[in-house]
Amino acid sequence: MHRSQSISRRKFITSTSLLMAGAAWKLYGSGITGPDSEPIIDIHQHTDYTGRTNEELVAHQRALGITTTILLPAGRPVEKASTHFGDSNGLAAGASGNDSCYQLAQKYPGEFLFGANEVPDLEDTIPEIKKYLERGAKVIGESKFAVPCDSPEMQKIYELAGRYDVPVLMHWKHGSYNYGLDRFHTMLEKYPEVNFIGHAQTWWANIDKDHEDQSVMYPKTDVTAGGLTDQLLSDYPNMYGDLGAGSGLNSLTRDEEHARGFLERHQDKLLYGSDCNDSDGGGPDCVGGKTIAMIRKLSPTKAIERKILYKNAKKLFRI
Repeated sequence: MHRSQSISRRKFITSTSLLMAGAAWKLYGSGITGPDSEPIIDIHQHTDYTGRTNEELVAHQRALGITTTILLPAGRPVEKASTHFGDSNGLAAGASGNDSCYQLAQKYPGEFLFGANEVPDLEDTIPEIKKYLERGAKVIGESKFAVPCDSPEMQKIYELAGRYDVPVLMHWKHGSYNYGLDRFHTMLEKYPEVNFIGHAQTWWANIDKDHEDQSVMYPKTDVTAGGLTDQLLSDYPNMYGDLGAGSGLNSLTRDEEHARGFLERHQDKLLYGSDCNDSDGGGPDCVGGKTIAMIRKLSPTKAIERKILYKNAKKLFRI
């Protein structure tokens, strides 16, 4: 057998095995699930995430028991200050753009949905995002760019979101993306008709009232309720939280007693996102599976669990 034929055969076997594993719909840490199990909406996934194939992505989501996935595109690759001169292209994770997410959603209608995104300070940013909103994009984001959160460019995006009645999902990392979380309340007040979803390191670190060193991205100390994130979720009806990625998982595991109260307090504002680049949905490094398990463990009631894993997203995204 020629080497090229051998490689093709291995790729076919790998892809087939992944899809068969996905069809089993095994849920990490919680036993077997299937098509008749309780639905889960994952609001945060990416195509080509650190090189993962679409076949692996589909298998990963099915292995977690995800019934609906929202794919969040990157902006186009450009060398500008807003992308750290190219270092943050692909959401700094190899994620692909609007058309990739759109095409996968067309291939798996209902199972996959898509968002719209673009680097905010390009001449055709608004027309590009609008193009995919017209096609049915459910969200603008993931907005992960080196710009102030209240910049004129971002405000044009917020205005567009208001016209199309879709939320904006923002990646908050101090010193890197969406500068000025402490000023963001002004945007929530200026655009009350727009729903915003907070995500990532600085967003989740600031659940703690005592979080002062903003350079600490994954704090491990116990949490004092009343941090900036806690306040924004409490005070503004248009502010939501995406529990995805290691930062969201850390917000649950660092202080489980606080997390139970937090989930109860914000039960109508919290959304499950995996933001996980694991390939099979069953390994020890699968953040998405661990987050589902922690939501189930820490939710004070079954009703709250179902809100976070399904009902809140269904309502917010009109799924």
